[in-house]
Order: sequence, then structure tokens, then C-alpha cells
Amino acid sequence: MKVLKTTVVAFGFTASMGVAQDLDLPRQLSWTAYDTGSAGYNQAVAIGAALQDAAGVNLRVLPGKNDVSRTEPLRQGRVEFSATGVGGSFMAQEGVFDFGAENWGPQPIRVLLANNGGAINLAVGVAGDLGIETYADLKGKRVSYIVGAPALNVNTEAYLAYGGLTWDDVERVDFGGFGASWTGLIEGQVDAAFASTNSGKAYEAEAGPRGLFWPPIDPDDTEGFARMQEIAPFFTLNKAKVGATIDGTDGYQGAGYAYPVLTSIAATDEALVYNMTKAMVELFPKYDGNSPGIGGWALDKQNMEWVVPYHEGAIRYFEEVGAWSDTAQAHNDKLVKRQEALAAAWEATKASNPSDWEAAWSEARRKALADGGFSVVF
Repeated sequence: MKVLKTTVVAFGFTASMGVAQDLDLPRQLSWTAYDTGSAGYNQAVAIGAALQDAAGVNLRVLPGKNDVSRTEPLRQGRVEFSATGVGGSFMAQEGVFDFGAENWGPQPIRVLLANNGGAINLAVGVAGDLGIETYADLKGKRVSYIVGAPALNVNTEAYLAYGGLTWDDVERVDFGGFGASWTGLIEGQVDAAFASTNSGKAYEAEAGPRGLFWPPIDPDDTEGFARMQEIAPFFTLNKAKVGATIDGTDGYQGAGYAYPVLTSIAATDEALVYNMTKAMVELFPKYDGNSPGIGGWALDKQNMEWVVPYHEGAIRYFEEVGAWSDTAQAHNDKLVKRQEALAAAWEATKASNPSDWEAAWSEARRKALADGGFSVVF
């Protein structure tokens, strides 16, 4: 199966020019973001303060508890942008899980910038009393599954795949929420659970009676990582410096992905996207350090060959500052064609009025991707 590239490219240009000049932005902008108190929400507020100070722009940040609640205002045009995650970007593009419902479908999502901070990993942690050293060692062990949280479960599945395993190779233990799964690990009801390395629950597990261990991802194990990306192509290799059992060490070699991701839809005005991208880059020195993990928005941390295409307005700015390449353009063009293939398959499926929508759409989208020569995920 073909794997989408996730190479992070560094550029010579940096946001050293200070306060942005000649920004053509409306006096008020609206973003959706993760819920109040989340890292994504706090970063959006810090960026809003920089916009207000430098350009007199008032940024309204609307918190959303899930991917749909963050994406619906974007789709309806009630907000210009969304600071979301892989659910509201990649999974919305793919038309899967909640976005596979008949009232949704694959969305023409476009990226402006993403936070590729790299300070943390998003990983499956295991109880420290099991003697587990690799993800392959999870065979036969109890692994948490969060009911109603497909994005979390896909991530867990990706780590199992790295270890050469599937859900059939482990004992799946269902929980009603993320917090409950980690309480279950601490109290001995389950052996492994997914989280960001700096999650409060991970720190609780570290201090608990069983302890905590993060099995590593070996950068030289290209076959294992390819299996991981077949399930979740948005993952990139990363060495985390922050998190339970990691703080104060040389770091944990694992994997992570961009969060938050600043998105629009394809139809968003190109000039608006251009100026929003310019503001994000050129105001970076003003908001850098004003919220934990916010440094990942820097231009030299951007991944120009991710799994969701960039907006034409963002590309225009990147070209101006020398941060775009022919290779990035070719990759972007292919991603746009992927979205077009999914959209066509969606319309054809709707026109056929199937009796079993979920089965019909699942088959149609996979066939459309395979026929177009695109990687088939989900």
C-alpha cells in the first residue's frame, strides 16, 4: 500500500522581521478551536492578543468539544478558520467516522499552517510493571478502546500495527472516555492506553503503583513505521522532551502529529488566507512563548508535504518568502486530486440512494482511492 510522505522540511527564512506590515485583514476574525482550557484554545487566544496589538484585529475564538462542532461553523461560513486536529483536518477530508454520515461527506479542507512543536509525542503508554519493551510485546495484553472516539482508537491501532499487531492480537477493553481508560491502566483493568506524553493522566500513571513506560519507535525500522502510516498517515517520527517519565531526560523517540492545524475550506477567499498566513508567520515573535507549546507555529517547523493540501493563499505567501518548492507543489496537487476523487465518489453514492449507507460509502471511497492510485486508509 502506498504511504503518503510526511517529510518535515526546514527553510532558511525565519520570522525575524518582527511585527507584520501591510496586513489586509478584517477588524474581526473568528476561529473555532478545541474546548476552553485546551492547548489549542490557549494558543489561539495568545495569537489573538498578538493580532490585536499589532494590527487591531479582534479574534473571536469559539470553543468546540469535538471535531464536528469545530468543523460545522467552518462549513457554514460562520467562521473563517478552524484551529483543529487530525480529526477536523485529515478525517474530515477523508469523509470517515463522523464525517462519513450522510449529512457530511469528504470536506475540501485546506491548511494554512500547523503547530509542529515536537515537544511531546502522542503514543500508547503501557503499565511499567509488565516488563514490556516493544509494541510487539503487547500481544495478548489488554489494550484500551474508547467508545465513540474513533480518532483515538485509530491512533492506538497504528501503534499496534507498528508492532506487527492488530486488534485481534490483543484483548480489547472498552471504556466510556479517555480519562476512564487511564484510570483503568492505573487500577489494573487494562495494560495500555493512548495519550499525549504530557497528559495529566500519564503523569498520574507514572506516579501510580504500576508505573508507566513508553515503548520506542525505532527510526531505522522503516517497515514498522510504514505499517503505522498505513493506518494513520499523519504521524511523523519525533523525539519528545516533555511528558511523564520523559521530563529531564534525553527524550523519548516516538511519534506525533501536528496540533493544532489552522484550516479553512477551499472556497475561502485567497487574499484573506494569504494575509492570515502572513500574519501568523510575521507575528510569530510576538506570540512565541505566550502559551505552552506555541513555538511549533514557526515557519521553519512547517511540513509542506503533509496529508491535507495547503490553500492557494497560503502557498502564495510561502512562494514569496522562498518556503515552497516544486516538490511541495506536486504533492499538494496530488492531495487536491485525492479530495476531488472522494467528492465524486460521495456524489455518486448519494445518487444511488443505497439502503445501507455506511457499507455503500465505505466500499465506494476505498474503490475511488484505489482506482485513483491513492493510498487507501480507513
